[in-house]
Amino acid sequence: METIECKLERLHLSLKEMGGAVIGYSGGVDSTFLAAVASEVLGDRSLCVLASSETYPASEVEEALTIAGKLGLSVIRIDTDELKNEAFAANTPDRCFFCKSELFGRLIDIGKEHGIPWVADGANVDDLDDFRPGSRAAAELGVRSPLREAGFTKNEIREISRRMGLPTWDKPSFACLSSRIPYGTRIEPDILRRLDEAERFLKGLGFRQVRVRHHGKIARIEVEPEEITRLASTEIRSQVTEKFKELEYLYTTLDLGGYRMGSMNAVLDRGRKE
Repeated sequence: METIECKLERLHLSLKEMGGAVIGYSGGVDSTFLAAVASEVLGDRSLCVLASSETYPASEVEEALTIAGKLGLSVIRIDTDELKNEAFAANTPDRCFFCKSELFGRLIDIGKEHGIPWVADGANVDDLDDFRPGSRAAAELGVRSPLREAGFTKNEIREISRRMGLPTWDKPSFACLSSRIPYGTRIEPDILRRLDEAERFLKGLGFRQVRVRHHGKIARIEVEPEEITRLASTEIRSQVTEKFKELEYLYTTLDLGGYRMGSMNAVLDRGRKE
């Protein structure tokens, strides 16, 4: 079996061959690892771009900037407005394609302005197991995925990040708030605001890996399986129920399957099987 060290060496060689990269940076596990290695290999030929929008909590943006500051990463912050794109707001299964097409297009333009030839994202090998229209946008625009090219899995990225002392090594996975809304339900600012507030409330109660899925008047909560019992306890349950009523959810449910990446894509899987 190939070692993490071999994959890291391949990543270094790949970045050297690229000669420069504009990195789509979010402050998450993958993009922070890629940005840290790229900064080491490429120096000032590595540039991080952090996009903020209504689909991404302000707290995540601020944390990403803080992490970048601690690591000495060069970051440009841009604003995007996906909700102005009807193809995105309509929330079809290809939603992420339209979002990533706009984002990568902006990154390509920034690369041209700085004389940097490549745009790179933090996609890894495990992402191939989920439905990712954004990957199609990356392929069409010539965006590289150095971590995937080097063969890194999510767990390997966490492990090497831990060895490197990166503060994100054990950070919970995160995706834009739009991923909490079922396909076909229009993405609206008020829904995004309520989801953000709901998840911040749960995190304030000590739950680290959290998703609140929006199903009209129903909120479906996902936490790690080992945290389900605590969330279902009388004290916590009553707090959550009261808060979610304030957020205009008529019913609050707890998903007994626990958190899993891309759970909203289950309807797509079912459609393919049928």
